[in-house]
Amino acid sequence: MILSSETIREKLDKKELLIEPLDDENIQPASIDLRLGQHFQVLDEYTTSKISMKEEGSYQEIFIGEGDSIMIPAHSFMLATTKELVRLSNKFTAFIEGRSSIGRLGLFVQNAGWVDPGFEGRITLELFNSNRFPIELIEGRRVCQLVIAEVDKPTTAYQGKYSKQQSTTTSAIHMDKENLNLK
Repeated sequence: MILSSETIREKLDKKELLIEPLDDENIQPASIDLRLGQHFQVLDEYTTSKISMKEEGSYQEIFIGEGDSIMIPAHSFMLATTKELVRLSNKFTAFIEGRSSIGRLGLFVQNAGWVDPGFEGRITLELFNSNRFPIELIEGRRVCQLVIAEVDKPTTAYQGKYSKQQSTTTSAIHMDKENLNLK
């Protein structure tokens, strides 16, 4: 069951959900709008010859100031982070959807998979500019929606490799169990 705005507010009051900082106007009928943070990462095109599922990639970190902007070139991929810290109890899961207004600019926003029950941290966003033109991204602007759903029973809290991330986090696929057997 996806939580309504009324239930989201109740769960925030009971501390079963934490979104901070939270602007009450960002609570939508069945989601919470999240904003773009200050940390970005892009693959370093000068040192990366390929992307591998077995090896850590070489990324360039970019930090921008509050209210500043960064350009995402046409047909480019970039990692970003949410301004908000999110903490779900082990009774909830969530997923990210891009805002309609952002999608209509040609910017695809998502995070890979679900936000697992018990997750705590800032959410890393995958951004793709499908346009032939660069898109200016502005820190603090609403870019996506966090949709929260209740799981049928409380479950074990997430303790994976992205647990408690505080900024943009690159792929850790090289740490998967399949790769550990290769070393």
